[in-house]
Formats: sequence, C-alpha cells, structure tokens
Amino acid sequence: MGNTLLTAFALMLIIEGILPFVAPAAWRETFSRLASMADGQVRFIGLSSMLLGVVLLLIFN
Repeated sequence: MGNTLLTAFALMLIIEGILPFVAPAAWRETFSRLASMADGQVRFIGLSSMLLGVVLLLIFN
C-alpha cells in the first residue's frame, strides 16, 4: 500500500511538472486566470477534477 501511494504521488508530481517545463508562459497565464477566479469557481474545478479521478479509477481498476 505504501509503495503504491508513493508511486502515485511521484506520477502526480511528474504530470504536474510537464506544463511548466514545456510551456512556462502558458502555465503562468493559466495560473493567473485561476488566481483571479472566485472561490466557488475554483471549488467547482477541484470537485470536477476529483470526480473525474474517481471515475477513472473505477473504470481502470
């Protein structure tokens, strides 16, 4: 269990680092847009992301 969790965390860090490495200007623009959104909008994006992750886990597991 611990090894799987660490592997998942490592993969998350790799995936999160791809956009700032490949296109830093686009990443900066996206981040500034996110920072200017209202709290409700950011929460909705977070909830949508979590639900998509759960669905993908259910499909591929």
